Amino acid sequence: MKVLVIGGGGREHALVWKLSKSPLVKKLFAVPGNSGIQQLAHIHPISVNRIEDIFSFVKREQIDLTVVGPEIPLTLGIVDRFEREGRAIVGPTAIGAEIEGSKVFSKEFMERNGIPNAKGDTVFSVQEASAFFKKNPPPYVIKADGLAGGKGVIIAQSEEEATGVVTNMMEGECFGDAGKRCVVEEFLQGEEVSFIVLTDGEKICPFVSSQDYKRVGDGDQGSNTGGMGAFAPSPLISDRLRSRIIKEVIEPTIQGMTKEGRPYRGFLYAGLMISPSNNPKEEEILHVLEFNARLGDPEAQVILPLLKTDLIEVFLELANGQLKEDALVFKDQKAITVVMASKGYPGSYEKGKEIKGISFSEKSSDISIFHAGTQMENEKWYTDGGRVLAVTALGKSFPDAHRKVYNAVEKISFDGAYYRRDIAKKVLTS
Repeated sequence: MKVLVIGGGGREHALVWKLSKSPLVKKLFAVPGNSGIQQLAHIHPISVNRIEDIFSFVKREQIDLTVVGPEIPLTLGIVDRFEREGRAIVGPTAIGAEIEGSKVFSKEFMERNGIPNAKGDTVFSVQEASAFFKKNPPPYVIKADGLAGGKGVIIAQSEEEATGVVTNMMEGECFGDAGKRCVVEEFLQGEEVSFIVLTDGEKICPFVSSQDYKRVGDGDQGSNTGGMGAFAPSPLISDRLRSRIIKEVIEPTIQGMTKEGRPYRGFLYAGLMISPSNNPKEEEILHVLEFNARLGDPEAQVILPLLKTDLIEVFLELANGQLKEDALVFKDQKAITVVMASKGYPGSYEKGKEIKGISFSEKSSDISIFHAGTQMENEKWYTDGGRVLAVTALGKSFPDAHRKVYNAVEKISFDGAYYRRDIAKKVLTS
């Protein structure tokens, strides 16, 4: 069969890499793809927001199945367009994807459906936000309503700072229309966990849990980024807590979307905060921080190498409404991903730096390298983005995977290469 992956980042490279291993796939395409993806699939320079151009390409090439990586085409209604023509595609419709596309909708949806989330309000003016800040102690979490490339959530340490952030969002141009409405919330203490499932709108098929690193600097210092690394599975998620997450978060979300006329199919990503209870005899406290309508990045790069199951088979079951809840089987190993970035990221950075050592690091069967911002010219690799590579290692334990991933990272070099040195450090005793 012919399969198309939409997107051009590290997440999509991981998807293409996994799908390329399926004997069911005869030809693999990606739009727009990237230079790493090009080693495995035929790429075509079509922007992810050009829905009609993508649809025409699918008809012309007679694609059997399309998998959507990023959120933008989902919120623009690519699934709706495909389904009207009976084309198989993995992802939610536009009204389903609103659970990611609008923080305001997501917040109000969780309140309506009894899904645990942080204390907060939807605000439509600086005055409304200021009223919330006066009633509640800092720090505060401020979320732009619309899509902001993973950078629309800001933590403010004081009432004055928070008011300035909201003013900049609503009256400035930092997020455009995405910041005209905001969600303001209390700051939650605990550890963040990513919990991703596939669903056909009824049955739920979970992936292994993971934890990612959003801040650019060691010790979770500095600016938010698209993600600097991750590890999986999360030692925090016991079988009991996993069952609670499904019962208290995932099932009410899927059922609530159906009840509200938004039947949800595809990937559902729940970003969770796990907080210890003040009473040691009580269970952990669970809150939803955010929902995404697709695989995470860099979560995909750390989860998919652990997956034993042929993902194409599962996608076909999903497309046919025959998803099995135990369809995904994972290796009994640990995985760690370290992102290598350009100097200056997430701010301004230079491109065109030659990358050395990729082929040497790829020789180990336990190492996978996923490209996000690279370009190949004359058989040499060059940097072409802020996040350049995601290096993933598998090991029998976290210390084993940690040793392997940093050995691989240290063999790769380019001028200004930057990476965090503390990815998965907190689980090295696991």
